[in-house]
Amino acid sequence: MEYFDRIWEAAPGGTPERFERRLAFLLGALPAGARVLDVGCGDGSFAGALAQRGVEVVGTDVSAVALARAQARVPQVAFVACGEARLPFAARSFSVAWLGEVLEHVRDGIGLLEEVARVLGPGGLLLASVPGHPWWLRARLGLDARAFERHFEPRADHLRFFTRRTLAELLVAAGFDAPQISAPRGALLVSARAG
Repeated sequence: MEYFDRIWEAAPGGTPERFERRLAFLLGALPAGARVLDVGCGDGSFAGALAQRGVEVVGTDVSAVALARAQARVPQVAFVACGEARLPFAARSFSVAWLGEVLEHVRDGIGLLEEVARVLGPGGLLLASVPGHPWWLRARLGLDARAFERHFEPRADHLRFFTRRTLAELLVAAGFDAPQISAPRGALLVSARAG
C-alpha cells in the first residue's frame, strides 16, 4: 500500500524500539513447536530472530518496501504481501500470531484482529505489543500543549493510542478471550487466545 510504502521509505532502519524487551516477551510466551505468523513484520527483525532460534515463521506486511527489506535481511524466511485487513492464509494456518507495534498503525483494528483469529483458529495464541499510554503520560500531555502536539503529531503514522482497558476491549470485540496485558515501561504486552 502506497501510504505504508512512504512510511518505510522514510524509516531509517536499525533496531526496532524496545527490541530486546519485546523479543524476550515473545520468546518467553512461545509454545514449543509453534508456527508463527509475524503480522506487520516490517524489516523482518523479529522474524529473523525467531528463525535464528529454529522457530518456523512467516512474515507478512502491507508494504512492498518493508517486505523487500525483510527478504534482504532474512532470505531464509518466507515474506508475503497482505492487505490491511485481509491475510492471504487459510484458516488455522498458524498456532501463534505476533503483532509487534502494529495495531497503533491500523485503520481497522477489529477487522485485522478478526483476520488474525481466523488464521489462528480457536485456541490460537495472539502475542502483541503496542506503545502504552499510562495515566501519568495522559496527565502530562493534558497539561503541556507542546508535549501534546509532539505526541499527537498529525503527520505521524500512529493512528490509535491505547490504555490497558481500551486494548482489552478491542481484543474482546475481535473475538479474543481474556486478554492478559502487562505494562512494562512504555509498552503494553498482550497475550490472548482466539475464541
